[in-house]
Amino acid sequence: MKYLVFGGTGQLARELARRAQAMSLQFCDRSLADFTDPAACAALVAQTDADAVINAVAYTAVDKAETDEATAQLVNGTTPGALARAAAARGLPFVHISSDYVFDGAGTRPFLPDDSTAPLGAYGRSKRAGEVAVQAAGGRYAILRSSWVVSAHGHNFVKTMLRLGKQRSVLAVVADQVGGPTPAAALADACLAAAAGLLRDAALAGIYHVSGAPDVSWADFAREIFAQAGLDCLVEDIPSQAYPTPALRPKNSRLDNGSFERAFGLTRPDWRIGLKDILRDLEQS
Repeated sequence: MKYLVFGGTGQLARELARRAQAMSLQFCDRSLADFTDPAACAALVAQTDADAVINAVAYTAVDKAETDEATAQLVNGTTPGALARAAAARGLPFVHISSDYVFDGAGTRPFLPDDSTAPLGAYGRSKRAGEVAVQAAGGRYAILRSSWVVSAHGHNFVKTMLRLGKQRSVLAVVADQVGGPTPAAALADACLAAAAGLLRDAALAGIYHVSGAPDVSWADFAREIFAQAGLDCLVEDIPSQAYPTPALRPKNSRLDNGSFERAFGLTRPDWRIGLKDILRDLEQS
């Protein structure tokens, strides 16, 4: 099977690239696919000889999106819709990544894929727009909502904590936001499983959740990072209001992964094991 992957340098795309030796993956990075040009990106799908399409591109600057919502909507909403329509016209499965930010973060129970959405900010609205556009395309799609994606690549919470943990003896970290940290490696495996599943059975089309287990606060996540990395840095719990940001973050980012596990056979990944792999990759690099 051959997969067309949009993305090249992001966390997810780089983890997909690591799987290229085991399967046929064709990547469209920024030099080939400008996500501010939906028609040009859709043309690549129209011309491909791949069996399925995976979109690993996203506008992820959550705070910047508050003042640049037009670009966030274009990259996260309009262009994914154009890709999905092009894939549908070819009968190709389309896998797209979305986010816990489509929810308002109320309550404490894990959100189900069919729960009502209510984004708190521009980034969440743009991700929800992408979901709606992909669904409206009418093809075989899998929208995978994820949360707190981390890896040895790019900018993410793990790398930030490692940097700060080496500089400070005490670090204040938000403790009232809870979710499932997701290793990008596990998300890459989920994308490939979803694409293969859709090729076998079009009835599997839908929205799914893919996040790491167990659910944890940012503060407790930081503690585990420091423990595994052997850093002597004390974590001080603080509330969200003590660390104000331009964009509101959902306090409850718990996602129910049950339907994905039943449909595609992958169990929820243990982020603590994934963290060990990330730390090993960082040490080796």
